[in-house]
Amino acid sequence: MRPWLGAVLAAALVAASLVPAVTARAAEARTVLPLGRAVGIKLFSDGVMVVGFSEVAGETGSSAPARDCGLREGDIITHINKEEVDSIEEVQSVLQAVGGAPMSIRAVRDDKTVQLTAQAVQCGSDGQYKLGAWIRDSMAGIGTLTFCDPETGCFGALGHGISDVDTAKLMPLQSGALLYSEVTDVQKGEKGAPGELHGAFQAQRELGQLSANTAGGVFGTLTDESLLQGLEPVPVASRGEVRTGEATILSNIAGDRVEEYTVEIVHLYPANDSDTRNLMLKVTDPRLLEATGGIVQGMSGSPILQNGKLVGAVTHVLVNDPTQGYGILAETMLSQAETAMGENL
Repeated sequence: MRPWLGAVLAAALVAASLVPAVTARAAEARTVLPLGRAVGIKLFSDGVMVVGFSEVAGETGSSAPARDCGLREGDIITHINKEEVDSIEEVQSVLQAVGGAPMSIRAVRDDKTVQLTAQAVQCGSDGQYKLGAWIRDSMAGIGTLTFCDPETGCFGALGHGISDVDTAKLMPLQSGALLYSEVTDVQKGEKGAPGELHGAFQAQRELGQLSANTAGGVFGTLTDESLLQGLEPVPVASRGEVRTGEATILSNIAGDRVEEYTVEIVHLYPANDSDTRNLMLKVTDPRLLEATGGIVQGMSGSPILQNGKLVGAVTHVLVNDPTQGYGILAETMLSQAETAMGENL
């Protein structure tokens, strides 16, 4: 669930490295601290993502070198002429240095490396050499912390990955951080128009570092443990312990105050390793319905509790019915964390 404030040719999100202890015990019975706290999240990508193409008007006419050489939307450019590029500024610098000479481009497409050859065009209006590609190197937005392991300080948030707003591709993480945030207001959700939380970040107050961006959430380590004060650990429920019926969520929809709201788990989906939409829930709490209309963007990651255990996290809202949405099981989030850790090793 967004909102992500990604901007073309400039955006923001970040990464780090999972601590082994957060995943080593994923299969064991364990306890975590449920949070429900809204935070700012910034992420910087590993490479730059191609999000669109445009024509470059040169002396001999208009062309789109990036598209013509075989680049596609969603490709991650990692190298130009063996120079590693991780930011828009680095790409622009290399292009000016190479000029109109042929260049090799290395990119990642669907987890595979592709090698292409392109030739930049000198733009007639400003004299800059350009490929005619819109690119993004970072993202930023507001989301909700789901849980923290009290022994390691490792956290899980969002319940889904951070994806590029234009291509819907998972952003490759180079670095990232959690920022202290307060919810300033709520755009209430309506049928056909999902609402969203609006927050104010404190850019100088980092709460933690990101380690992994996965389909089942973002994971990392808290560096500011003030968020954990006064919290009591709860057991993590296994899939077999989750039932349809009454449950609650923890969510932060005003200031920095976390409150508990009633919901109903209306459906459980069969186990599917490739799917992170494990359950459907419906908001029943009159206070939350009055304030937000149900589930809104920015609430993804809100922990779901049932029978004193952490069941999972809210992930998506139904566009045509904001009182209902999807959730991911805590068990699935831990499995995603474990897989990401294995890849990092």
